[in-house]
Amino acid sequence: MRLEYFEMIDSVLHLDREAGRIEALARVPDASPVFEGHFPGHPLVPGVLLTETMAQASGYLVLAHLGFAQMPFLMAVDKARFRAFVGPGAELRIEASLVHDGSGYAVTKAAIRHAGKPLADAELRFRTMPFPPGLDAPMRERAERIGLPLGAGTGEGS
Repeated sequence: MRLEYFEMIDSVLHLDREAGRIEALARVPDASPVFEGHFPGHPLVPGVLLTETMAQASGYLVLAHLGFAQMPFLMAVDKARFRAFVGPGAELRIEASLVHDGSGYAVTKAAIRHAGKPLADAELRFRTMPFPPGLDAPMRERAERIGLPLGAGTGEGS
């Protein structure tokens, strides 16, 4: 995780396009400027960044499902629940599943776990649209860097 750059996902562990499911890994850094203010002397990952982590895993799932033909943009977060605090050094497992795709929208359900225990979950809605000029290549590069299989079929991440 590079919290200050909103790069939340470190690697894709598994992608199953047929089942519409992804599992990803995010390692919370031991130090980050984010922790200096949230909270001094008691560093915690802000809930909005946990939401962003679920949104990014879900977004990569939608990108893979659509074959990188369109870009998913987060438009709604429903039923978000934060069940425990997350501090520096935590290794997070993120799972997302595709609930709906069609008419320019996608819906996912996502959850974050640490040491097998639930930390957060939410239902996320995305608007799928053509890539803005210049965004396609950086998104593909980032997807490859985290091990998102860009080809057809199911696959393991790196």
